[in-house]
Amino acid sequence: MASEGATEPKGYRALLPMFLSYAASGGSLVISSAAQLLTFAILARWLGVDEFSVFVAITAVANIAVHLCGLGSMECLVRRVARDRTIYPVMLGHNIILTAASGTVLILVGALILPFFFSLSPDPVTNIAMVTLMLVTNILLVRVIVLAEQIFIAHSDFASANTVVVGFAVARTAAAALACIVFDVSTVADWAVWQFLSHVLVALLCLQVLKRLGKPRYTIVREELPQGLYFAIPFILRALRQNADLLVLSLVTTAEIVSSYSVARRMLESSYLSVEALNRLIYPGSARLSAAGLHHAFERVLRVLAAATVIGVAAAVMVFLVAPALPYLFGREYVSLVGFVRILCWVVVPLAIWSVAVEALGASGYHAPRATVMGLGSIAGAGLAAWASWYAPPIGTLISFYVIETAMVVAAWGVFLHFVRRDREDAARRVLVPGEAGA
Repeated sequence: MASEGATEPKGYRALLPMFLSYAASGGSLVISSAAQLLTFAILARWLGVDEFSVFVAITAVANIAVHLCGLGSMECLVRRVARDRTIYPVMLGHNIILTAASGTVLILVGALILPFFFSLSPDPVTNIAMVTLMLVTNILLVRVIVLAEQIFIAHSDFASANTVVVGFAVARTAAAALACIVFDVSTVADWAVWQFLSHVLVALLCLQVLKRLGKPRYTIVREELPQGLYFAIPFILRALRQNADLLVLSLVTTAEIVSSYSVARRMLESSYLSVEALNRLIYPGSARLSAAGLHHAFERVLRVLAAATVIGVAAAVMVFLVAPALPYLFGREYVSLVGFVRILCWVVVPLAIWSVAVEALGASGYHAPRATVMGLGSIAGAGLAAWASWYAPPIGTLISFYVIETAMVVAAWGVFLHFVRRDREDAARRVLVPGEAGA
């Protein structure tokens, strides 16, 4: 970067490297999202309604557990390695220990409980084995692959991070196409084996590439344990909120509405990836800027807010326009799909707005207030979504989405601005005290 005294222009030329990095990061996530959507469509068609509903249910449970796996240790790796790369071996060892320990516990608990609720095989032993295999795949292996991506981000190696994202998505799509289209796999039990093998392959490739960055030093960084939990708990609660409406809808509405709504939700998550690409690109730099106080990153965060809002609106418009084509991909039996997608697609805008504030809080190390905002929002949101889905399905469910995300905008930015003001006042006092002492 140019020094302060340099005469190089600070306009578009200064923004060009950031724009190119975002284009690469965003492009990788768009490709990943498209591949995930195609995988979802293939499985929906070939597994059929009954088998696909079981797959979605087990995956939903795993999606909650995966946020607990590692106890939030990945965030501290990105934050601290972005500031000081010499600490990487320690943070890597910290991550490996927590991921392996928590992942093992989660898988064992799931293997004991889930076979009572889901049947992948009439044989009890085979059923337990297949459920366990799905948990290993969707909790532990997914966490290892995501950890590889975050390690590259911590080193500002966005090209490698993008390769992991795209490669992982393409591998899953290729596995689904090969299993379902070529070998005519039509049960979750059979798909579980294919899914496991594809994830193992990607994980092994990631581990091989990561060797060049250095070996881990196995130790627990104790001061990061509460920070990691503060970071992870909001995501766990958010995952619970995201499944509360699906659970209630499955009790009070038809299978078609539940299926169409779940696909619409997947479309919403896919459209948010364009905003996530920006956030993950910005995070290491924000961590460095805010090391001496959140107020130092304030102007940067406002620029990110403007960009995220524009990206969110563009993503919503794009999803709105492509919605009519979705029945061709997923099947004509999803009669409510287009309407649900066109209503939900605009939720990405408030979601993008509040995500900028909570990402800034995380980058600056304010994980306790960040966790409070996201945790309370998720708890209240889960209750509201469940009540609305029970009282007036599915319109109540859709309305609750907008109420929850709008409330999150107010809460997240209120907390962010409070800590910016507090850090600025603290910095001013530190400047004034030495002057008073010397007077």
